[in-house]
Amino acid sequence: MKKDTSWEPVAGWYDDLLASSDTYQAKVILPNVLRLLPPKNLRLIDIACGQGFFSKAFAEAGATVLGVDLSPELIAIAKRSSVRSGENMARTADVPGGDRLRFAVAPASALGPVAADQTFDAALIVLALQNIKELTETLKEAARVLVKNGQLVVVLNHPCFRIPQASAWGYDETKKTQYRRIDRYGLPFSVDVDMTPGVKDSSKKVHTTSFHRPLQEYVKALDAAGFVVSGLE
Repeated sequence: MKKDTSWEPVAGWYDDLLASSDTYQAKVILPNVLRLLPPKNLRLIDIACGQGFFSKAFAEAGATVLGVDLSPELIAIAKRSSVRSGENMARTADVPGGDRLRFAVAPASALGPVAADQTFDAALIVLALQNIKELTETLKEAARVLVKNGQLVVVLNHPCFRIPQASAWGYDETKKTQYRRIDRYGLPFSVDVDMTPGVKDSSKKVHTTSFHRPLQEYVKALDAAGFVVSGLE
């Protein structure tokens, strides 16, 4: 995977962002992924886990979790903060927290060194698949490490309406109606994303890459990996 698809350069910023309890991740995504994947006794792999926000939440709720990310810096942050999570789990469960939460560095498309075949009941990929070039390979890896009839939950920015640099809000003065303008949708493309929009010095700019794909690309890749799409929210 290309270095510029990793969030390594913005690891600190991302960790600070998720430290707040008033985030989209905490208020919207987390309650719903916990609903879709009841954590008690669940063996979960959190693919492209970042600094481990969802990994830690699932482990504290009763799951056994392996969090994996391409970024060594994000995994280092995850490991440091997991010490506190382990202390919380040890106070509320018979199993020591450290036995339920592990982190490892690996690309989402090549989990072999850290995850064996048919090891997990469920896999989670949150707000990451659109930033991974190797879509099919990543989904095939998720399928490989899942037990038969295992579940994969993917959280995405909606590819029909949230397209980097190709979608925006508009306002129709005649109809007095706000609308969503879509400039490109049907074909996949990559886009350079400025992660430091407030920085004027070009030498200090940090960029990453996002990959727009229409919904059919995701469905075809899931099918090729052996998954059945059983729900969409």
